[in-house]
Amino acid sequence: MDIFGVTMMGTTTAVGGGIIRDVIIGVTPPVAFQHPIYAILAILVSIIVFLPYVRSKIKLDGRVQLIMDSIGLGVFTVVGIKAGANFDNLFLQLFLGSVTGVGGGVMRDVFAGDKPRIFVKHFYASSSIIGALVCVLLWRLDARIAGPAGAASVFVTRLLAAKYKWQLPKA
Repeated sequence: MDIFGVTMMGTTTAVGGGIIRDVIIGVTPPVAFQHPIYAILAILVSIIVFLPYVRSKIKLDGRVQLIMDSIGLGVFTVVGIKAGANFDNLFLQLFLGSVTGVGGGVMRDVFAGDKPRIFVKHFYASSSIIGALVCVLLWRLDARIAGPAGAASVFVTRLLAAKYKWQLPKA
């Protein structure tokens, strides 16, 4: 991809799930456009990573990528739950958490002409759903611990899934 393609894919991955979430709950314009700092940061990081010199110096092994991605998935899942906290609808809250966490990656894959990775491999969306469930259930007890516990649940299940090669059944 050229620099525009890389930038679009990076930005879509970063803010796509939040935009989907906001459209579902009627936040207009979506937060990514109200506060463009998120998109601007994604654009800047995409441009920096595009540079050949930077790519040659960054040697992220699979373990580092897994850890960073798992942290991001946990945080974005909890952000989605927080956005749906005012709705008294467990299914909606779980959906908002999960779509915020995984939606940008699904959009990226579709834009790239690929089958979304979460549908064919990785225990990824399942980790987001588990963390969302932990967060939503704890939210009713103590909102202060719900977010950290939900994000930690996502993180731990992702790492366990990678270590033990958990897979969902395939058709």
